[in-house]
Amino acid sequence: MPASPSDLRADDILALARLSTRPGAVRAMLGWLTRRTGGPAVLVGDTGRVLSGPEGERDPTVARAAADAVAELRRRGAPSAVLGGAEGRPVHLIALDTDPRTYLAVVGPDDPHCGTLLADAARTLALCWRLEQAERARRRIESAEGHSREAVLHLLMVGSVPAAQRIAGALRPALPGVIQVYVIECPQPRRREIARRIDREAGGGAWIVPCPVRPNHVIALVPPETGPPGRTGPADAMDPAAGTEASTGTDASTVTGPAPTTAPTDGTHPAAETHPADATHPATRTHPADGTAPAAPATPATVGAVDAPATVGAPADGTAPAAVGGGPLRPPRVSLDRLIVRLVPESRVGVSERVALRDTPTAYEQAIHALAVARNAPERRAAFGGDLDVTVLAGPAGYRWASELLAPCLQYAPARRADPGPQELLGTLGSWLSFGGAASRHLKIHRNTLAARVRHLDELLGVPVSRSLAAQSAAWLALRLYTAPQAAAALAQAPPEPAVTLEAVLGTPAAGTWARAQLRPLEQAGPATGLETVRTWLRADARLPAAAAALGISLPGTRKRLTRAEDALGRSLLTAPSAKYELWLAMRALGSL
Repeated sequence: MPASPSDLRADDILALARLSTRPGAVRAMLGWLTRRTGGPAVLVGDTGRVLSGPEGERDPTVARAAADAVAELRRRGAPSAVLGGAEGRPVHLIALDTDPRTYLAVVGPDDPHCGTLLADAARTLALCWRLEQAERARRRIESAEGHSREAVLHLLMVGSVPAAQRIAGALRPALPGVIQVYVIECPQPRRREIARRIDREAGGGAWIVPCPVRPNHVIALVPPETGPPGRTGPADAMDPAAGTEASTGTDASTVTGPAPTTAPTDGTHPAAETHPADATHPATRTHPADGTAPAAPATPATVGAVDAPATVGAPADGTAPAAVGGGPLRPPRVSLDRLIVRLVPESRVGVSERVALRDTPTAYEQAIHALAVARNAPERRAAFGGDLDVTVLAGPAGYRWASELLAPCLQYAPARRADPGPQELLGTLGSWLSFGGAASRHLKIHRNTLAARVRHLDELLGVPVSRSLAAQSAAWLALRLYTAPQAAAALAQAPPEPAVTLEAVLGTPAAGTWARAQLRPLEQAGPATGLETVRTWLRADARLPAAAAALGISLPGTRKRLTRAEDALGRSLLTAPSAKYELWLAMRALGSL
């Protein structure tokens, strides 16, 4: 017995409902309508443009017939109609309840009485189309916000703090005055998940940006006090991914009571060491007296591990806090980096010291150096424990040398308006020294444009920064000194004197002290990761194949030695930003290169 029209209609509505739950529901429903009616089904905008159609449908005749029918229907002011189309093919047309107005059109169906089917399909299609449009709008907004956040990070990296704060104030959250920079290395598909988790744990106060240079990095500017609030109940209830570790007390960084506030008196790090015990990993780091926020004391439970904040409300004597009203004790806070590595076991986290917002570039480098250590650390996370301050090489002579080296670039007048000016060239130089070829992604320019700018910088500066590590190290130091906050005042007070050389800058007692502190971890690390391996690599302009040939070992063997050197230094060598410039300058200052 053939099915009744009501049964067929019920089957059609059920089929449309099932298709509406699939990904790409609109295209799937149009494909089903095309097969069901025997004519191409498309969605057409009120301007006559085909917005969506069945997969593979690209017939210009269909598009033209649908556009003509929409124009005629709008002229009539009717919600639906059957109109004559091209080559005598009728067009069934019905307006969807959307804004802007969208039309469902079926061109030349086999069934001339498909009006009821289209009316039923229009309701479901309208809902699915609105959902798809909303999702597209959400993605556009998300993309625009992502680019705006990236722009804020870029402004911070080039020192334009007021401009960054104005944009951040409009986007929210406002940038904190004191920050820690987290660099999380993770699978690219999980970057959004990690960003959401950081935002939640930071109470919406973190500034989170997917790295524009490396697709597997997330950069987060986090207020130092960030951490999940203490809550009554087991710690794993606070962090579902944590298992039972936090509640059993087996994790050293989650014990009740405050973290220690002083380093051992012998200058060594506590617990098992991943860095050598030497002066390059001070317990505290102070900034110059320029209003910069002081660094927090280094108090890791294990070397390279980020401190877990103390229990909320812990008394100063270190005793466990009593809950208000005599209830159960609150669990300690779990550090943010620990939560990240629990959430994504494949991730690695590097954390900077606490710095003032204007020191974001320094904090980013610190986090990159910490990340290099975290890659080989069993905890998969590390905090920076060294010192990046090269302004000890400054003084009036150092600032004068830097300004003289960069003068050709600073005084450059572009021949055409479209050519980069002095500040843009300096930005290109800084980005290229930090990221190499990846600077094209950082600066949002073509790689050929980047190569042309670097060649232009070679000509302007008169040194081969494109290929010589010596020239790159000099340019790197000049940029650091020239952009230091106290540079302008020092230059204004310095008396005129003959041209200053790099040797003079590196020949001061302060430079010698700085250089020995930089190299001491390598001297203590032993022959396999000692000075000779790094010196050979630097002599080869930081090129692994040339260094391997000079050492007489394989390329993987050379890489392994340099990886061990990274652990000894607590600094990144093979991944940019690299400590190769500081090490080259240190060896040059001591006359060993």
